[in-house]
Amino acid sequence: MACAMLAMPLMDVGGKYLTLYEGVSPGTNTFFRFLVQMILTGAVIVAFDGVAALRPNQLLLNLLRGVLLAAASGIFLIAIKYVPLADALAIFFVEPFILTAMSAVFLREQVGWRRWLAIVVGFSGALLVIRPNFLEFGAVSLLPLLTATTFATYLLLNKVLSARDNSMVMQSSAGLGGCLFAAAILVFGSAAGVDDLAWTPPVSAIAVAILIGVGVVSSFGHLLIVSAFRLAPASLLAPFQYFEIVSGAVLGYIVFNEFPEFIEWIGVAIIVASGLYILYRERQLARAVSK
Repeated sequence: MACAMLAMPLMDVGGKYLTLYEGVSPGTNTFFRFLVQMILTGAVIVAFDGVAALRPNQLLLNLLRGVLLAAASGIFLIAIKYVPLADALAIFFVEPFILTAMSAVFLREQVGWRRWLAIVVGFSGALLVIRPNFLEFGAVSLLPLLTATTFATYLLLNKVLSARDNSMVMQSSAGLGGCLFAAAILVFGSAAGVDDLAWTPPVSAIAVAILIGVGVVSSFGHLLIVSAFRLAPASLLAPFQYFEIVSGAVLGYIVFNEFPEFIEWIGVAIIVASGLYILYRERQLARAVSK
């Protein structure tokens, strides 16, 4: 999970670069990301297990995973077109709290009052990040919150399905679902004249290379996430996603000269501290059960 989270901001950096400097819309970016994922993982499956192995045991739910992931990716790409990458990532980090709460409600995982309190404190930290961005960028600064909710639902389905399907098959079918969803959005965006959702194919070699690279990182990053959820509870894995803020802040500064303000770092510190406390409580409970 830690390795996946450290690598994931590479997708966001590539997507933002394509949007700002190569004229590739977030909708087109999302489509190519899932197209590459579908082709790459599908080729590996066919090579080792044959064509028949492409069909998952839970086809519709795996396609739904792809739709949720594509929606989350597209929404976040639109957000970082306008909002600094590090700020958007910081706002997005309410997602582990959403996931922990959803795990308690839908998966019946035990979440005590201390962790519920940590979730509330974590959201208060998120408000410190959201407020200055909302004042500067308006409602678009709330898009990472929508991304967080959508991505948390995707992760919840990972937990449900990871014991029923092979990780590579899950990624291939999610790639198909995401690709179909993104294609439908592109048709709508082009017809409606919505620039962020319209079809804008890459015109340079570097744009094509970045699109392929983003798809490769997406494929293997989410493969690591699926594998992690096969091995541990969702509420335990959630705090590890904070590793993403390290590489996100570094890459955002290097590539776009963006860096969170001091008040935002305070909010991030509160979010991370709350997440680490949840992890600490999970370990305590695990030790108690093992005894």
